[in-house]
Amino acid sequence: MPATPTVRTTDDARTAAAAGPVPCRVVVCRDCCCGSPKVSGVDHAAQTARLRAQVPVRVSACLDVCEHANVIVVQPSAEGRAAGARPVWLGLVNDPDATEDIVAWTRAGGPGVAPRPDILDLYAITPPRRRTAS
Repeated sequence: MPATPTVRTTDDARTAAAAGPVPCRVVVCRDCCCGSPKVSGVDHAAQTARLRAQVPVRVSACLDVCEHANVIVVQPSAEGRAAGARPVWLGLVNDPDATEDIVAWTRAGGPGVAPRPDILDLYAITPPRRRTAS
């Protein structure tokens, strides 16, 4: 199932506002294919930990794009959303260099704030709800 946004209560929103701007966030699929032995040669725990050390990370159940395992969705910050940015879905993120490229981009501001590194264009996928019928 596609990731659903987190609903904040008024108290949560006040706390976030007091803490400063909302950064971009990352959703990491870790279910039936992503994060499993089906994708061999990847230290899934290390990948998640590396991302989590740099940006807020939410681990998700299946995002329904198993053919692109491992899937990572970079959600824009409040500033990025204000600039019109949408979440960026990345698939086949199966090597540490790709993870580092995602870390660098999110630290720079992510979608709508910092240009996406050209190398990440190779990983961009269409989310399930945007696919057209074949």
